[in-house]
Amino acid sequence: MGGFFGVAAKDDCVFDLFFGTDYHSHLGTRRAGMAVYSKEKGYDRAIHNIENAPFRTKFDKDVNAMQGNLGIGCISDFEPQPLMVRSHHGTYAITTVGKINNTEAILQEVFAHGHSHFLEMSGGDINPTELVASIVNEKDNLLEGIQYAQEVIDGSLSILLMTPKGIYAARDKMGRTPVAIGKKEGAYCVSLESFAYLNLGYTPDRELGPGEIVVATPEGVRTLAAPGKNMKICTFMWVYYGYPSSSYEGISVEQMRYNCGAKMAERDEVKPDIVAGVPDSGTAHAVGYANRSGIPFSRPFIKYTPTWPRSFMPTIQTQRNLIAKMKLIPVHDLIQDRSLLLIDDSIVRGTQLRETTEFLYRSGAKEVHIRPACPPIMYGCKYLNFSRSSSEMDLIARRVLKEMEDEGRKIDLKNYVDPDSSEYAEMVGRIGKQLNFTTLQFNRLDDMIDAVGIGREKLCTYCWDGVE
Repeated sequence: MGGFFGVAAKDDCVFDLFFGTDYHSHLGTRRAGMAVYSKEKGYDRAIHNIENAPFRTKFDKDVNAMQGNLGIGCISDFEPQPLMVRSHHGTYAITTVGKINNTEAILQEVFAHGHSHFLEMSGGDINPTELVASIVNEKDNLLEGIQYAQEVIDGSLSILLMTPKGIYAARDKMGRTPVAIGKKEGAYCVSLESFAYLNLGYTPDRELGPGEIVVATPEGVRTLAAPGKNMKICTFMWVYYGYPSSSYEGISVEQMRYNCGAKMAERDEVKPDIVAGVPDSGTAHAVGYANRSGIPFSRPFIKYTPTWPRSFMPTIQTQRNLIAKMKLIPVHDLIQDRSLLLIDDSIVRGTQLRETTEFLYRSGAKEVHIRPACPPIMYGCKYLNFSRSSSEMDLIARRVLKEMEDEGRKIDLKNYVDPDSSEYAEMVGRIGKQLNFTTLQFNRLDDMIDAVGIGREKLCTYCWDGVE
């Protein structure tokens, strides 16, 4: 997915930028970068590969050499950034978070306006941040350019753009990802994750509204384009993406997960010996379930993190599955002859959770009941890079439905989204049987939305129900 952090300070900002960016490391797996500006030295930038080493170890030398009172940094799941761009607007640094679905159409439009060119990344893809910069440069000023980019891009787009005068921050026009402002004496920061600035001495100022564009300087944050009225923030930010200490739209990630687990407990009839969460994002859901049900919370396996702090760090799926398996160390006294209820944030492909379940059986578990904290994922995300799967057939729910279709069944997806339908019950039963769970019961969409606590019309639920 990716995350970003920016600082505008009266004094040197590199320390804050370094740690504020690092606090987004849970959001990306491939590249990270920082760009700074000072009147004395001009622009400076560093980009590193973080596939096999944490952000801090790659940038510890850079942070000692960089100098500037303005800076932007990012953690990226795919493309190298921030980029340095020289145009009729002058020189600026830019980083983005989002997803562009109509890249080819935009490229053709750009080519039609002149003899532009783009550098291809490995694999032949165009760097989406470079494409955004090209769109911005089509307008006479940066504000109009950012607004134009938000209008023409199908998907989502949040931006940090740094000039010698300040940092432009723009939240996606539908607010699918958050952008928060922090402040302290002599400095302001802009962050995707609201917790990222707290230990740096900043206090919360506000969150940008959907489509809002501001410019941050050491003296303050000024709104250039007012927020829109409609919002569709990604619900998965609370369920999975977000760090536990963050909050979005005033709703705590950790508290939402407790609420989510409690909702699942209220609808469950299974009485296991213990409740456990798949580390890390499943843990809080499991705590909420245990608190509401009265069934003891336990940790029947421990996540070994010193050498692999993130299970999704490798980019090759088979390696990711292997690392996830290697990281779980059993506590046999808590598994042997026990009935376990295990909560994970979601089931996407199903591979890792099936292997986890088999691992628990081999370790002596009597039963393994699986309770995903969100409904079956039915559609590939159109708005964030949640998964780079090449096909929706990678999703376990869609594979099961394809098998049913191959048996001669006529499949209408809307029937399989309804948790009260017989079609939904059959689909869930087949998923559970295929993955070798004792029982399987997904969280309901209505309960999950209630756990967030804001209006459904403000939440994006596309990956579960296909509603845009």
